[in-house]
Amino acid sequence: MARTRLEHVGVMVQSLETSIRFYEEIVGLTHKETVPHSNGVIRLAFLGFAEQGETELELIEGYNPSLPQEGKVHHLAFRVDDVEEEFARIRTLDVKLIDQEITTLPNGSRYFFFHGPDGEWIEFFQSTRA
Repeated sequence: MARTRLEHVGVMVQSLETSIRFYEEIVGLTHKETVPHSNGVIRLAFLGFAEQGETELELIEGYNPSLPQEGKVHHLAFRVDDVEEEFARIRTLDVKLIDQEITTLPNGSRYFFFHGPDGEWIEFFQSTRA
């Protein structure tokens, strides 16, 4: 099977800098990388506990300036070995795609989104990071 683990959970935030500082100082996570999105608007930051193969926290800035009071979990991402193979497989199923093509980030990671049965966003993510 090409799906290997829960890759990350994406949380929308108002300020990457404020949220990175909070998750480092209060929660104890380590900031691993900040990546500009290929759309030129969104910025992404990945944090974790510096463990090999861990599920990471992805902070998303610039997606939606109107966050609800309780914050917003944006999506669940699953790491895949071959995003093109998974995209082709999902297209054959009775699944509603969000993305009509695979997105490539400036760091080379690639992904696409689709809906779960209750409209939740699911991402299949092929990472260039270890």
